[in-house]
Amino acid sequence: MIRVVVHPAPIAIDAELARVEAAPGAGAIATFTGLVRADDGVGTLELEHYPGATEAALTRLAEAATARWSLGAATIVHRVGPMAPGERIVFVATAAPHRAAALEACTFLIDRLKTDAPFWKRETRDGESRWVEARDTDDAAAARWRDGA
Repeated sequence: MIRVVVHPAPIAIDAELARVEAAPGAGAIATFTGLVRADDGVGTLELEHYPGATEAALTRLAEAATARWSLGAATIVHRVGPMAPGERIVFVATAAPHRAAALEACTFLIDRLKTDAPFWKRETRDGESRWVEARDTDDAAAARWRDGA
């Protein structure tokens, strides 16, 4: 079961987790929840995306993880629009027969979605906004999966 959702509404982790836990053959569930950080006084983080293309990119990642680790479920829920520090921005969950596969697949998904999904981030602080540049550390984390790790 693959579930990909991109929307502006708050993420209902309990409901999303319940779906993943119901996956056939699940013996392990791994999750990642990302929060908006208040780095350097960020007051608002706004995410924009390219509808259709974003969901397709996330679905391809979930399909790759499901095939590679024989997952029973892979869920990616990502918010768009304006968010305040402390709000949930992303939720990733994987279900597998054993913990190693669930954990590796979850790490793969979060590493790759940071570089492979078409999102654009804009931070606002003290009334001024700026676009957030990609980070070399995100590229390095994603690259290790492309190199066959």
